[in-house]
Formats: sequence, structure tokens, C-alpha cells
Amino acid sequence: MKQIKMTCRTISEHPVFMNVIIGLILVNAVLVGLETYESVAVKYGSLIYIVDQALLWIFTIEIIIRLIGSTSLKAFFTDPWSLFDFVIVASGHILVGAYYVTVLRILRVLRVLRAISIVPSLRRMVNALLLTIPSMGTILLLLSLFFYIYGVIGTMLFKDVAPEYFGSLHSSLLTLFQVVTLESWASGVMRPILALDPSSWWFFVTFILIGTFVIFNLFVGVVVNNVEEANAEENLSPTEVKLAEVQKELEEIKQLLKEK
Repeated sequence: MKQIKMTCRTISEHPVFMNVIIGLILVNAVLVGLETYESVAVKYGSLIYIVDQALLWIFTIEIIIRLIGSTSLKAFFTDPWSLFDFVIVASGHILVGAYYVTVLRILRVLRVLRAISIVPSLRRMVNALLLTIPSMGTILLLLSLFFYIYGVIGTMLFKDVAPEYFGSLHSSLLTLFQVVTLESWASGVMRPILALDPSSWWFFVTFILIGTFVIFNLFVGVVVNNVEEANAEENLSPTEVKLAEVQKELEEIKQLLKEK
């Protein structure tokens, strides 16, 4: 059993194995995309289904190999990425019996997300983004207050001028979201209101300056900082590598002393 475990671990960590899985995930992504074309789905639907099921079983074998090769079941299922892969593949088997139910078929596209857990650079990027979540709390609170204040002001000032944009608080918030993304905010929102109320320029200019150029840049700064920290952890300096080697040697010496 120990030999099987070591063999599975060697296979699961081999670069060729990982590259093959990445290639198959890309093939699966192409199949999911092709199936959205009705002409292709009608003509090659059966073939796509067969290939899809073959890929599902290959991914199942991959998960089994990784599961056997892991140090323990607890270690496998406590690893977020391993658990993510397991859930995605397991959901594929659940969908087999309901393959022609549209909602469940849509869930098959989630299998493409496994590329994140397989490709190290993508995994590192997602980990960095997840690290930003705690830091985002204060910024999101600030952004919510900012939107709410301007939403109320916009509703009070432009409810009669532009009811389609500021007729109610929720429509004002939706309009402000469009404005803060800089999508047609001048020609589509500001100028029609400016033609009816020339003094409204201050509302949009201050909102853009504060919302887009200040608060959104705080988001970008937090994300960039976490990405840099994640890269620093992946690429250790020569001194840190040397310290890690010394620490490993000390641990081995301690283990030998305990055995004696």
C-alpha cells in the first residue's frame, strides 16, 4: 500500500501529468463553448457527450490518484484547491443522470475553473485576491457610505429632472454604478441632465473624482500589495532559501538525536 501511495504521489506531482490535465481542461472548455452553437450541438451532440463523459472519468481518475498520493484524507480535504477539484468532479457525476436539464448542464462549465487550481500562476493570483478580502471590508464600507450619500442627494436633486436615472434611490444607485465605471457617463447621463440643470456639473465631477480616482484606486492598491506579497512568498531571496535549508538540517539533526 505504501508503494502504491508513493507511486500515486510521484505521478500526481510529475510535470507531464499536470500538463496533460491542463490540456484536457482546455479541451473540455472548447467542448462547452462548441455546445452553445445550436448547429454544432445538433450535428455532433452525441460525440460531444461521449467525449465529455470520457473527460469526466479521466478527471475522476486524476482525483483518485491525487487522493491516494496525499499524506492523508484530512490533508487532501483541508486543502481548499483539492476540495474545490473534488467538488467540481463529483458534481459532474451527479449531472450525468440529468444531462438534458438546462440548468444542470450550465453547471458543467464550472469544470473549466479547474484550470485555476492546476496552473500555479493562476492559483497564486486567486490566492492573492482572496487575501484582499479582509482588507476590503473598510474600503467597501467607505464605498457604500459614499454611494448612499450621493444616491440620496441625486434622488433629491434630479428626481423631477431625470426620473429615468434618479427617480428612486435604487435607480439612483444603479445610475451611480454606471457613472463610476466611466461607461457613457458624460454623454449618456451627465449632459442630458446638464442641459436641464446647468448647476448639476458639481455632482458628477465630485462623484467621479472621489469615487473613481480615489476609492477605486484604494482597491487597486490593496490588490497590488497582496499580489506582490504572494510573489515574494513564492520567490524567496537567496538568504531566505539558505535559512530554510539550515532549518531543515537542524530538524533532521533533532530527529536523529531523538532516535538515538
